[in-house]
Amino acid sequence: MDNTLLFLVPVLSFGLSFLFAMGGIGSALVLVPILHWLGFPLNEAKPTCLFINTLSMTGASISNIKHKRLDFRLGLPIIISAITLSPVGAYTSTLVSTRTVLILFTLFLIFSGNMMLFFKSSKYKDQYREDRPLLPLIAIGSIAGFLSGLLGVGGGALISPFMIFLGFNPKKVTTITASVVPFLSFTGFLAYWAMGFIDPLLILSVGITAYIGGYLGTHFMQKRLKPATVKRFLAIIVLLLALKMIAKFF
Repeated sequence: MDNTLLFLVPVLSFGLSFLFAMGGIGSALVLVPILHWLGFPLNEAKPTCLFINTLSMTGASISNIKHKRLDFRLGLPIIISAITLSPVGAYTSTLVSTRTVLILFTLFLIFSGNMMLFFKSSKYKDQYREDRPLLPLIAIGSIAGFLSGLLGVGGGALISPFMIFLGFNPKKVTTITASVVPFLSFTGFLAYWAMGFIDPLLILSVGITAYIGGYLGTHFMQKRLKPATVKRFLAIIVLLLALKMIAKFF
């Protein structure tokens, strides 16, 4: 990493993590393509962002378990299937072209941006269910885990809406998502590490500043801003980023 990037990358990591944490969203969603545009190989950018997800979400996961907010019987099938498929997704990314991965990433950005803009969990408030259907939960975890490893994202953007579509209480969904993401992110990170796609300097510079930025952004949001307003603003950024990626394909 040259001197310019050595300064620019941590600053971008801090700023984007601060901004996206104000909307309750991890910065890995935008850091993967940005790091790639700055010249880092895609398979180095992805484990770096999986490392960020692990750092940023571990605290929430520990808190949920400690205060008994996590429904283990509901969350365990998702966790197990997600951590099983995350390394598979990471390995698969080495078998397909960078262009293919970037196209899939663009589609994921479009999906995530639209979810942030238009998805309203309140419309499902009269459908809360208490059963724990094993196969749908395994399917959700498998899809989220595979795409997390393939794209270098947390998978929470898939887990939350799918579970709410199935009629689960959004409060339960939030704790499950926060608890699944660090597990599947860390297993994906380990898979990339085992395959040799790790830049220690990049991980340290981006990971630490992203964690600090995310921590400060979360506290700032809780005191000063309306999460819904911030999330709409971030959704527009994500969709604009998707448009920029589409433009690069032509």
